[in-house]
Amino acid sequence: MTVTVSLVLLLAIGLGALFKGGHLRTGAAVVAVLFGFYLANTDAAPTVNKTVTSITDAITGIGN
Repeated sequence: MTVTVSLVLLLAIGLGALFKGGHLRTGAAVVAVLFGFYLANTDAAPTVNKTVTSITDAITGIGN
């Protein structure tokens, strides 16, 4: 059985864990969220998306 989890959900959980654990302060969390939001609206977004897709495909291909 394959379980698919959104990368956005995983990153949100990671950001929340860092924030709750005291490793990330409120200001830094806001900057991280805004950076991601604005990065998605730039010309770099397709490159970032392709890179992340390639990495996740490589990770899932290790077990095959």
